[in-house]
Amino acid sequence: MLKALIFDMDGVLVDSMPFHAAAWKKAFLDMGMVIQDGDIYAIEGSNPRNGLPLLIKKARKDPEAFDFEVITAIYRQEFNRIFKLKAFDGMKECLELLKSRYLLSVVSGSDRFIVNGIIDQLFPGIFDTVVTGDDVLNSKPDPDPFLKAVELLNVGRKECIVIENAILGVEAAKKADIYCIGVPTYVEPSELHRADLIVGNHQKLLEHLINLEPAFNPEPAFRRRK
Repeated sequence: MLKALIFDMDGVLVDSMPFHAAAWKKAFLDMGMVIQDGDIYAIEGSNPRNGLPLLIKKARKDPEAFDFEVITAIYRQEFNRIFKLKAFDGMKECLELLKSRYLLSVVSGSDRFIVNGIIDQLFPGIFDTVVTGDDVLNSKPDPDPFLKAVELLNVGRKECIVIENAILGVEAAKKADIYCIGVPTYVEPSELHRADLIVGNHQKLLEHLINLEPAFNPEPAFRRRK
């Protein structure tokens, strides 16, 4: 029986990843490195502690030669300067309806300050739990962020659905053995092939979520085929 919905934030609730990408590129450029949007989208969902070494290697540099706190501080300042807060159309209304049926959670790889600021402004009082990149040691694609949400919600993994738009997020949900809906906001649908269900866009996502019933059995697809 379905009891809880767990949402990624960037790219699922808010159209924010282009701003994250621009801010990270500015931070890297200030440190003498060049990275591309695609490099950032490929590791979407990881926290800076886990994601920065991957990006630095993409820039053909040694991660040990850089201070992650300095890079993150530049990124955070630039993100706050350029970010324009915008939820996807219909998302708030959909969440308000879903809140009467299910427990709701956010699981994001972004830092606590950014996540809580966005949630407090756009979705006040909506979510029962919030897990940020600061709340777990191992970020997506490790299952820890989603397992933390399940623990905080006090539900079983088979009583949840994860909604993700990122490659690493889908991988993390499947490692946690949780049913996952993928929405290809910034990547090709084929890149989310591990999801149990892929919806084409946000409008179809909202329609699907509204039509869900608590009696739905969110059993991961690979288990249903056994």
